[in-house]
Amino acid sequence: MNQPLLGHLYATCPVPEDLEAVTTMRPGAEVYPPSVGVETRAVKWIWRAVERLYQAGIHPAISICVRRRGRILLERSIGYARGNGPSDPPGSEKVLATPDTPFCVASASKAVTAMLLHHLDETDQVRLDDPVCEYIPEFGCRGKEAISLRHVLNHRAGVPNPPPDTMDPALLGDPDRIVELLCEQEPLWRPGTRLAYHAVTTGFLLGEVVRRVTGKDIRAYLDEVLRKPLGLRWMSYGVRHEDLGRVATNVFTGPAPFWPVSMLMRRALGIDYERAVEILNDSRFLTSIFPSGNVVSNAEELCRFFEVLRVGGTLDGVRVFDRRTVVRATAEQSYLEPDMTLVLPFRYGSGFMLGAEWFSLYGPFTRHAFGHLGLTNVFGWADPDRDVSVAILTNGKPLIYPEIYFLFEVLRRIGSACPQDGTGIGSACPPMPAARIS
Repeated sequence: MNQPLLGHLYATCPVPEDLEAVTTMRPGAEVYPPSVGVETRAVKWIWRAVERLYQAGIHPAISICVRRRGRILLERSIGYARGNGPSDPPGSEKVLATPDTPFCVASASKAVTAMLLHHLDETDQVRLDDPVCEYIPEFGCRGKEAISLRHVLNHRAGVPNPPPDTMDPALLGDPDRIVELLCEQEPLWRPGTRLAYHAVTTGFLLGEVVRRVTGKDIRAYLDEVLRKPLGLRWMSYGVRHEDLGRVATNVFTGPAPFWPVSMLMRRALGIDYERAVEILNDSRFLTSIFPSGNVVSNAEELCRFFEVLRVGGTLDGVRVFDRRTVVRATAEQSYLEPDMTLVLPFRYGSGFMLGAEWFSLYGPFTRHAFGHLGLTNVFGWADPDRDVSVAILTNGKPLIYPEIYFLFEVLRRIGSACPQDGTGIGSACPPMPAARIS
């Protein structure tokens, strides 16, 4: 059984020897792989890569859903939703994660929020090149008059660092005060001139635009546009109080944050990284509206959201978005430009993180893939070249850790299993070498 290493300096979760005992599947959900052009052994090796990632002890639970040509190729969970974190005392009640278990998808929420703004544009309720102050007049001060909705969606608004108070869970019930804090900010540079990931501010600004334009909060608008038409159980900003106990608990794992990474995370989030992980479990956070980071979903529903986008906005006869809206939302806006917040080059669309030819968040050779990362190892994406949509949910929250190799191996195997032309049988990678688990 895997044990925590070096105390708090390197936190890992206990890992049972019997992986089947902590693995769950949705009965009858997965199709026969060759029926969607994938070798059966390729699916086995994807799952083996997931098991290797779990055995590293970084994530108490992993839940995954992969759709190929619109059908579920893989939908499984492994590990515990609660009770098996590094700091949980021996004898804690352990709750098994299942495909029904909802997770907070953190920053992957931004893709959902972005599509609601694109829907407002599609229905002629806003124009993306309008200034934000056209809809929030008090925002048009201190040099922010020229910031447009498109600047916000593209992480070019110039206000990437949130006021620290905006991350106070006690303030989440007072959206007017949060807007006041955002209006008091001064931009760090001229809007549109630099790329800097806006980890928090984008959601509050776009959520307030939705509220001003529609007269309803963004949670209600999400229900109207997406949840009810698709019949989704979760996939909302936060959860009801009675559902709090069902959400997977997030835990800090891996090595302790170190400089300069710790400094970069504090600048992006407005608070220390460990505090951010704590807030993800706060009942006030999980029952409020935090458009940049508190959508709660299981893997299948997040995967279904990206499947809607992959197929052009209409799924199972239900039209959610116009095809042109999806194309505009996922079109490239930044090409491997250095990100002033993340200090790495990224490709962005209007609310999405894009794939790349050689290496990306979604594995190699994913030039046309689009999706979003969530703090820290939550992934949701669609790859039109492979006819694939994917959601990978985890509740371990490491920053930088050597076992990330196993995560990228999962991404690589998904891509390898599904050919880019969408016509042949997906190749199966050779088995990966045995992992050394401490």
